[in-house]
Amino acid sequence: MLYTVSTPKPHLSSYPKPISHIQNPSKLKKFSLKISATLSETNGVKLEYTPWLIVGLGNPGNKYHGTRHNVGFEMIDRISQEEKIVMNTIQSKALVGIGSIGEVPVLLAKPQGYMNFSGESVGPLAAYYQVPLRHILLVYDEMSLPNGVLRLQPKGGHGYHNGVKSVIEHLEGRREFPRFCIGIGDPPGTMDMKAFLLQKFSEVERKQIDAALEQGVDAVRSLVLNGFNDRITRFNLGQKYKYNKV
Repeated sequence: MLYTVSTPKPHLSSYPKPISHIQNPSKLKKFSLKISATLSETNGVKLEYTPWLIVGLGNPGNKYHGTRHNVGFEMIDRISQEEKIVMNTIQSKALVGIGSIGEVPVLLAKPQGYMNFSGESVGPLAAYYQVPLRHILLVYDEMSLPNGVLRLQPKGGHGYHNGVKSVIEHLEGRREFPRFCIGIGDPPGTMDMKAFLLQKFSEVERKQIDAALEQGVDAVRSLVLNGFNDRITRFNLGQKYKYNKV
């Protein structure tokens, strides 16, 4: 059973030590939510699950809706819809939804500062809810992957992605957190990279992205419930060759 209860101070004794970097901590101590999931066993022992923080990167506002740089937001919206997690809270400069995938508690987040300041949301949220690095899943666009191709990996660098770079900076330079990359392809010809990122998809590209988002929800479910196992390895391999004709 999943439950959310109010407490004067967040405390989950079985969780690893939280990330210490947090901005304006005094503002965050006024109210907290203890997020936990328990499953009763026949011997009366209760199992407690460590929550996941799933963050999609993007830019707020209608101007950027549907652009290549905002597919991270779209993935969060799709997970929210499929898992019936309502995004109705503003915290740490992010739109947040609290719910679960199966028995595992999850927090969905869409930072509402611009892309280059995404870490200002991720760092404080991870510290506030005591989410360990291994359970912070960052979802973002990736130009090194063909459009609509997905990739899950347990850690990595920033790949010159300013949003990811900001997150790393606000996690004390740590890079050991999972990433869910959504391929958007390279800019054609000599097209400016910034113009390409803020461009909307063509009709064909849009269909590929929509299909990828649907596949992405299942992949996130698998990761949250089972971790990085053989199924994720097969998922990555299948994505790598999904548009190659054999």
